[in-house]
Amino acid sequence: MQPSIQTAAEDIINKVHAYMREHPESELHRCGKMFGVLIVEDGYLAAFSAKLDGMYNHEGFVPPVCEINEPPVGTSKEESKRLQRLLFANYNFINGRGEHKNLLDIFANEKPIVPPDEWFADQRLRLKADDEKLPPAGAGECCAPKLLQYALTHGLKPISLAEFWIGASPKNEIRREGVFYPPCSGRCVPILRHMMQNLKCTIYDGQETKNAVVNTEIEKLYEDDYLIVINKPSGLLSVPGKGDEPSAQTLLHAKPVHRLDQDTSGLLVLAKTPEVYSTLQSYFQRRDILKRYEAVLKPLNAETADAALKAREGLIALPLLPNPYDRPRQMVDFEHGKPAVTRYTIRSKRPDGTLFVDFYPLTGRTHQLRIHAAHPDGLNAPIVGDRLYGQITMENRQSERLMLLAAEITFLHPVTKKEMHFCLSPLS
Repeated sequence: MQPSIQTAAEDIINKVHAYMREHPESELHRCGKMFGVLIVEDGYLAAFSAKLDGMYNHEGFVPPVCEINEPPVGTSKEESKRLQRLLFANYNFINGRGEHKNLLDIFANEKPIVPPDEWFADQRLRLKADDEKLPPAGAGECCAPKLLQYALTHGLKPISLAEFWIGASPKNEIRREGVFYPPCSGRCVPILRHMMQNLKCTIYDGQETKNAVVNTEIEKLYEDDYLIVINKPSGLLSVPGKGDEPSAQTLLHAKPVHRLDQDTSGLLVLAKTPEVYSTLQSYFQRRDILKRYEAVLKPLNAETADAALKAREGLIALPLLPNPYDRPRQMVDFEHGKPAVTRYTIRSKRPDGTLFVDFYPLTGRTHQLRIHAAHPDGLNAPIVGDRLYGQITMENRQSERLMLLAAEITFLHPVTKKEMHFCLSPLS
């Protein structure tokens, strides 16, 4: 009988939990790991990413795509690069047409991954002509490529695939046990782009929570010859993206002075002239613009909720950095990240156990409020409906919207110098 993704995942979670009880020294107790299941016609396959407790092979899980011989300790940088190139050349992936490509060919036309220690350097977008573009470390060792490779090389028909986390959450990323995650954009997506050709296999990619139809009806709260203040609906981009999706900027022919995530709703200020844009930008840089966000948070358990309610208010300071291997996700990085500071106040506990919170961002990093809410060193309570850092499951991924609202903003008009203040109705 063909199981569902949910049933197969629960089966693996139970097996891994039994393994964890037998092995209290396992790394899963400290930092966890990504696992995956692939439904095939007569059952399912399972895999884990990279190594588990120092080993690439464990009973009941598909083996690595090729035998991995790690360079000896003390190997020079040049020799290590040569061995890595040789390893990538031996990673040959098949697709639904029966065509083979190794990792060097698959990643030949991909943008190079910028490591965390170079992300904020000015030269991050430049690549010297003589620099060799190698695939990112660990490419080919993630669950999805391993599962598809095993199925296709053993005559099995892939039907559906999903990846999920088991064990403790790592310190730099936000991962929750039992939550499903899409394949990582840096290491997996280029490989899957090749492997999925001529395959009718569903890969859960975490995108179902996006609005199917973007609301382009924009409520203007204020407009004059210099600026516009709107109530941006959830699902609408602030600025143009890579595709042809509508954005506030293209619809209003004005430039947003700050940005709201696509799924975030609320107050957005747009400038009509370059001069006004420049002035308002300087306000933001000097923190002369006051902003308040409202959010509904879902604590992981009653203890988390009680701890947050007891503290009531506080300051979260977790430096952030774009995750080079899994864009657009951000990660906490105390060594290379930029400062990100948020003041918060817990306003109430709702009947369903969720928390109603006010956020006052003192910096403006991408996904700052979402990470500061969800991270174990933050409030440890993800924003309801957060498909990147929250608790999106196979059941709720289509119904929950992101409960984050840019609710209040105060600033001086760049031309008239009058105080401008806007406040929206509370989240419901």
